[in-house]
Amino acid sequence: MPLPDEPNPVCVLSATARIVICGQAPGIRVHNTGLPFNDPSGVRLRDWLGVDRETFYDPDKFAIVPMGFCFPGYDAHGSDLPPRRECRETWHDRVFHSMPQIELVLTIGQYAQAYHLGSRRRASMTETVLNWRDYFEPESGPSILPLPHPSWRNSSWLKKNPWFAHDVLPLLQEKVRILTS
Repeated sequence: MPLPDEPNPVCVLSATARIVICGQAPGIRVHNTGLPFNDPSGVRLRDWLGVDRETFYDPDKFAIVPMGFCFPGYDAHGSDLPPRRECRETWHDRVFHSMPQIELVLTIGQYAQAYHLGSRRRASMTETVLNWRDYFEPESGPSILPLPHPSWRNSSWLKKNPWFAHDVLPLLQEKVRILTS
């Protein structure tokens, strides 16, 4: 099935960044501007990370590799479709192999968590994020921190799960400060 719009891959690869942000796929605003997280979700994500816009878009500090590089289109209800599988199948192993310096992988949403955590992922996104400690201090490889999507649609999830703001975000901000200094 072809993409609904012309392909416009939106990702940031880096040979120096120690943090990679792994989301789902660009929305239409990001597709049109070519700038990842150039939307209200990006504002919330930068707040979670404790960084300004300039730092966030510095490829020496952050790589950004969504599960789908192009806008996948809308479903019958007007919601974004899931990331296209062929993008992950074609590119992701190669992309991550080319960035061995990565020390922290931020997995945003279920598709990124499924790829990066595999069978270690829990039954729900909430359970996966709640058990973040299981992935954050690995015996080998980079730390992985599962996050909910920073979309406004998840505002009720954030209210129902105050532990995320109290327990996860301070640790995330400290780790980001260390790895971007």
